[in-house]
Amino acid sequence: MPTPRTPLLTVDGVVLTRDPAQPNAPPQVLLVKRKHDPYRSRWALPGGFVDVGENPDDAVAREVAEETGLTGAEFDQFRVYGAPDRDPRGHSVTVVYVAEIKGATPDVAGGDDAAEAAWFVVDKVPGLAFDHGEILGDVMGYWSEG
Repeated sequence: MPTPRTPLLTVDGVVLTRDPAQPNAPPQVLLVKRKHDPYRSRWALPGGFVDVGENPDDAVAREVAEETGLTGAEFDQFRVYGAPDRDPRGHSVTVVYVAEIKGATPDVAGGDDAAEAAWFVVDKVPGLAFDHGEILGDVMGYWSEG
């Protein structure tokens, strides 16, 4: 029996925070500047490929920690995105997770395949790689209702 040909599985983490001293200020989102192609030097959500034998719930925490240094965030599954053209390297399906950081905004730094990591005010986010602008828009639409 031939091995099935299937999309690659990835995870993306949308990490949000709001300054507790300014509860009416717009939220901030954690982004990484990509170190490698595709989309080298473009900002994106932290994330990456799920390793063989790894649970996607664990993969998102690992990828966010590797790329930003942020640990301890509690992620909830949000939605799955799988348009065949979402990644120029080939068909990939991503499980998107959301975490909200309460309290002080933690320091972050680029690591692994991220050249930089930084917090951006959600309504001032630069153009994002892949379909991450769509993902962030969907998350914010849902988050602002909650």
